[in-house]
Amino acid sequence: MTEVPHWLDQLAANAVQTRVPPGLRPPVRGGRRAAVLALFGDGPYGPDVLLIQRSTRGRRHPGQPAFPGGGVDPEDDGPIGAALREAEEETGLDPRGVTVLGTMPELYLSHSDNRVTPVLGWWHDPCAVHAASPDEVDSVERVPVTELTDPANRLMLRHRAGLAGPAFRVRGMLVWGFTAAVLDGLLREGAMELPWDRDRVEEIPPEVLQLAARG
Repeated sequence: MTEVPHWLDQLAANAVQTRVPPGLRPPVRGGRRAAVLALFGDGPYGPDVLLIQRSTRGRRHPGQPAFPGGGVDPEDDGPIGAALREAEEETGLDPRGVTVLGTMPELYLSHSDNRVTPVLGWWHDPCAVHAASPDEVDSVERVPVTELTDPANRLMLRHRAGLAGPAFRVRGMLVWGFTAAVLDGLLREGAMELPWDRDRVEEIPPEVLQLAARG
């Protein structure tokens, strides 16, 4: 078992107080409760974070890179229990190897009517992970933080509606939308962000939009 590194302790302390942008603030009532696991570990290339590539055949956000996660079930112990359970179902993760550091403020996704709580974790005892639910997950990646912070891998993606948000090209994946926004915030709160060109704006590829429209 490895102790939580200082940088992650500091990140977690800052992240739990993150200001929620107006467009992501939950409504007073309504919305389905959900949770995702932002799990950091110490991998072969330094600190990394666990991401999945959702199946193009899946019913939830088909084809999109994401944090492991899903809806909060009645038998879950709230968002933390849901995030760990979903991660186990999707990647084969052993929850006993995870130290939960806290939760970030709830974020609202209006297009899916989900109130999502990001759960921060430290992978103190890593295990092998894989696409444990092939109908929902195509692949599982431990993405090095250095690849996420590399300015060459960062860009802004513009939706056809005109809105633009942060994105990453890592491990053959185009990470965008909610997952990219959370990663962007975590890098900033952890003082890991490097200067990058926010004027590098690209349109979301049509095939990505087509898949997203199915979710």
